Amino acid sequence: MNEILIDKTGQPEVITASDGSLTIAVPIRIKRRGSRKAVALPDGSAVQPRPWDDTPTPIQLALARGHRWLAMVESGEARTLSEVAEREGMDRAYVSRMVNLTTLAPDIVAAILDETLPPEVTLFDLASGTPLLWDEQRAIINP
Repeated sequence: MNEILIDKTGQPEVITASDGSLTIAVPIRIKRRGSRKAVALPDGSAVQPRPWDDTPTPIQLALARGHRWLAMVESGEARTLSEVAEREGMDRAYVSRMVNLTTLAPDIVAAILDETLPPEVTLFDLASGTPLLWDEQRAIINP
């Protein structure tokens, strides 16, 4: 087999490997674009499978709020979620539901941030009555 290496100019170089294996090495650099990452190719161009949109979705905003509000209570900045709700001018039940989002499984959080949740999953589904066990959460999202 041949080994294919791509140098910094992005030009492939074919080398015959002694063990017959095929190795592909591609020099890339990961660039942050807002909260997302893009692959930068050797020539400096970036691969963009879809247009970048830095505007967070409502569910992303809710997730961020839930984490911020929980951090306020954990740090002692606020004593209770009721106090957080009063400070934020929000309904206490709403604040509690958004804080529930902090218990979501890491892969569900990643799906929220990557915008890959199934379209039928709503913020209400995730924030209200969500089980604490991650497997049960996944079963709700992927029945």
